[in-house]
Amino acid sequence: MYKVRHFFYQLTQRLIKGPPIYYAWILFLLALIGIGAYAYAQQLKQGMTVTGLTDQVSWGLYIGNFTFLVGVAAAAVLLIVPAYIYDFGPIKEITILGEILAASALFMCMLFVTVDLGHPERVWHLLPIVGTPNFPSTLLGWDIIVINGYLLINIGIATYLLGMLYLEKPENKWIYMPFVLLSIPWAIGIHTVTAYLYNGLGARPFWNTAIIVPRFLASAFCSGPAISIMAFQLIRKFTRFEVRDEALFKMAEMVAIAMGLNLVLLGAEVFKEIYTDTWHKAPILYLFVGLHGHSALVKWIWISMGCNLLAFILFLIPTTKKNHVTLNLACILIVIGVWLEKGMGFIIPGFVPTPLGEIWEYWPKTVEILVSLGILGFGLLHYTLALKIAIPIETGEMRVLGTLPVSKNGNKGLRGLIKNLYIKIQGIVNKDIPIPR
Repeated sequence: MYKVRHFFYQLTQRLIKGPPIYYAWILFLLALIGIGAYAYAQQLKQGMTVTGLTDQVSWGLYIGNFTFLVGVAAAAVLLIVPAYIYDFGPIKEITILGEILAASALFMCMLFVTVDLGHPERVWHLLPIVGTPNFPSTLLGWDIIVINGYLLINIGIATYLLGMLYLEKPENKWIYMPFVLLSIPWAIGIHTVTAYLYNGLGARPFWNTAIIVPRFLASAFCSGPAISIMAFQLIRKFTRFEVRDEALFKMAEMVAIAMGLNLVLLGAEVFKEIYTDTWHKAPILYLFVGLHGHSALVKWIWISMGCNLLAFILFLIPTTKKNHVTLNLACILIVIGVWLEKGMGFIIPGFVPTPLGEIWEYWPKTVEILVSLGILGFGLLHYTLALKIAIPIETGEMRVLGTLPVSKNGNKGLRGLIKNLYIKIQGIVNKDIPIPR
């Protein structure tokens, strides 16, 4: 019981104490959450009419963000494989932080699906036992299982490893390695099932293609590591946690490969639709050049292509990849490019034109943007507070018996303290060992 009380005391102290920039950041995120909550209250009060969504375009910014963040969460596998399978030290040191980022992304995914529901109180229908999820006949039931399962796996692995560090006990590989190995196909699975939600819709030719699955995975392995690279640099700047450049550069190599594959797959899809010259090419035309005078997304998809191509070049050249300025620029370009391509550039053309040939253009309204910012603020707040606990445990500043002194002979923790006391007592008794002053 004492250990539990002591843990929560340390936990509280870590969360409420910090430099001024920490308080400013928390207040900023709370303000974002408050604004988002107010906007969502207006949506609940007035209905989905306050959004840009219609019967013809029923998915928009919310589901675009959901799709993007599922990829961010799935990208944690790019840390797990080199860390636990190939035992690459520089990445193994930061794997827990990557798993926490995946958990934060999944929490945001769930919130984006919730706010997209016209009646969020009906979400219980999707739950097993109390509701009717129609599993396994519906893909939505599969998506609920894989996303929640992956969330529990990531939280479980991070909690166990951090718990063993906090208690100063050795890790048991037979406990956590099975879940580590399970998380690898599960990470692939969450984005695969998400892709199936789209390409299983035969009436939507833009989505009804098998190439969506590898495209989703390739883009996920671009945006997720890019966000991680920037986050890890901020972590090492504002905390005592060490993130080696070798880890960042190795992740950059993975991003370069994934972005090259992503561009090839996108080019293959565009070629197939344009060259065959069937009516299925209408969504591609609407996206890239406009259709019958409607061109709301044209400039944005070309901005996305430009960002992705420039980022690919920066990641491909060794000198720019290992320069922190150009590396961060490439990461920002990838996040913008993939978000535009995988969000608005993927969701909206699936609805335009409709199966009846109608063209209903969509653009997110203020309420949708504010709600999305509120959810983003919640995800960043979760990640910030989780790091505020995880990093002191990783660096040894937070332990079950508190921060213990370090002896001159290098022994740390309780064993070092006892050894120091033993040396002093022996010096007093025998008078042949000098007592350090």
